[in-house]
Amino acid sequence: MTHLLSVQNASISLGSRPILEDVSVSLEDGSRIGVVGPNGGGKTTLLKIVAGAVAPDSGVVTTSREARIALLTQADELPDVTVREAIHGEAATFEWASDASVRELHAGLLPEISLDARVRELSGGQRRRVALARTLTRDANVVVLDEPTNHLDVEGITFLADYAARRFGGKNPRGALVVVTHDRWFLDRVATRIWEVVPGTDGAHGRNPTGGHVEMYDGGYSDYIFQRNERARQAAVAEEKRQNLLRKELAWLRRGAPARTSKPRFRIEAAEEIIANVPAPRDSVELTRMATQRLGKTVINLEDVSFAYPGGEPVLRDVTWLLAPGERTGILGRNGAGKSSLLGLLSGELEPSEGRIKRGKTVALAELSQDTKELEQVADLRVVEAVSEVAQHIEIGGKDVSASRLTERMGFTRERAWTRVAELSGGERRRLQFMRILMGEPNVLLLDEPTNDLDTDTLASMEDLLDGWPGTLIVVSHDRYLLERVTDRQMAVIGGRLRDLPGGVDEYLEFSALAGGDGHAGGGRGGRASGHSGGAHAAGNAGAGSAGSGSAGRHSAGEALGGEPAQPVKSDSQLQREAHKEAQRIERQLGKERKKLEKLHAKIAELSAGTDYEALADVSREASELEEQIEELELAWLEAAERAEG
Repeated sequence: MTHLLSVQNASISLGSRPILEDVSVSLEDGSRIGVVGPNGGGKTTLLKIVAGAVAPDSGVVTTSREARIALLTQADELPDVTVREAIHGEAATFEWASDASVRELHAGLLPEISLDARVRELSGGQRRRVALARTLTRDANVVVLDEPTNHLDVEGITFLADYAARRFGGKNPRGALVVVTHDRWFLDRVATRIWEVVPGTDGAHGRNPTGGHVEMYDGGYSDYIFQRNERARQAAVAEEKRQNLLRKELAWLRRGAPARTSKPRFRIEAAEEIIANVPAPRDSVELTRMATQRLGKTVINLEDVSFAYPGGEPVLRDVTWLLAPGERTGILGRNGAGKSSLLGLLSGELEPSEGRIKRGKTVALAELSQDTKELEQVADLRVVEAVSEVAQHIEIGGKDVSASRLTERMGFTRERAWTRVAELSGGERRRLQFMRILMGEPNVLLLDEPTNDLDTDTLASMEDLLDGWPGTLIVVSHDRYLLERVTDRQMAVIGGRLRDLPGGVDEYLEFSALAGGDGHAGGGRGGRASGHSGGAHAAGNAGAGSAGSGSAGRHSAGEALGGEPAQPVKSDSQLQREAHKEAQRIERQLGKERKKLEKLHAKIAELSAGTDYEALADVSREASELEEQIEELELAWLEAAERAEG
């Protein structure tokens, strides 16, 4: 394969602060590189060095004669011209329209954007699509993309992943791709190698600050996680050995002050080296499950709800949706389909044009919006102050935790915890916004594109929190990795209707493809979705999904388009994914039931010490019934796990 580019021993600083140190990477034909790492760690700087947009302070960047580089930055810097001119410049239409690859990019990225539209008239998401098309149509064989999936919907992300895998993959690949993205599904689909930018140290405790370095892993995101965990395990073994040696050396050094001066110098130096060589732990974000207020049987009921903005066409039509306690639903749909409007109706920010919305008396609702405007009112406060403004203390795991301690556990260093909110990065503001919401202890949580501005480690931590969060959860996101991890049910806003998606994201993409990508599949049918889950103790209920059924969405893609009901045959991979999700649902239910059983056993132990034998018999009987239900769930989990493994 043709060598295209190499970076050797590159270092770069911002003022006196090292950003990257002694970094070496290379690209050749067929390289498909995913770049991950915490926000602010140097990923964008690395991309700019690779693309030649920034020169390192030291080190060498070598490009072959064949290398032609195209760079997509996060800024979307486009001239104020027409979309056609922004993408193709002064080239005549016949020069690019005859290229099948260019036509494919137009169809996949610009389906609803007129080539004659002025760039200044476009939304942020549309500008991003134009900038992406502009970069990918360049005559380049080294393509460097910084967060290309930002503002793309599921269809756009899927198209881009398939396009990139074809263009830079295959038996005879031509060109190389380097991409920074927080979309883990995209990385799994496209990347064949991961570069992790590991941040340097900040010079605490009198040490000199160091720049970040790059660690390399073969495969996509899932392979990267597996390999990183294995490296961490091996490092833990090495650290245990180091600690054992350290204890011996320290014990030796402490054998009496009078004898210390006579100790061999090489032993003292060896001990000092071990003490100084403590590996810095990752700045991981610890997100702990927080308590929620009690939620009654009625959460939020939408009954025949329609909504239109003043003077406009209806955005949503005849939506009936009864949210159940503990429901976990992901909402899909094209940009502009009405997903945020639906969240606005649920939150009470918007009022329906028609229909009725009923909210339970015990509902304590919180919403994570797409922007962080609510932080403007605390812009002059420091992070700790912004958190303590919501609550001074919160109980976590039976312990009282202060606001300052919580900020540390949420990934803010002591220095950053005392930084003013106005000076925070986008990712830090997003993290603070999420933390302030959780400090309010809601029992209904609405998340509108929660993955914006978060790095992959923070996303994994957020998912870990949400995976065990006991309240009602509604998530609008284009991140299918997140949706499939934290929600039990997916629905879609299509043609103003709300439709259930038993087949998840894959079924939604089938709807979209059959509709010709116009987002109006099923416009002529009703949009009803019941959120009743019923009793979820039995294995059958747990396996059936947490959201039950309604009159929406149980139609096939063909029926949604007004034709005869289609009966698509699901592939083995689809069946395995469904079985995997079913196993996850049952596993969550098992966790809840086992906690109930622990409480019952504690109650039995308490009653056994007294004389209320009738109460003891009742509790014992309840525990016995629960044990039977747990056994049924365990059997159902085993069956689902076997199907998931194929």
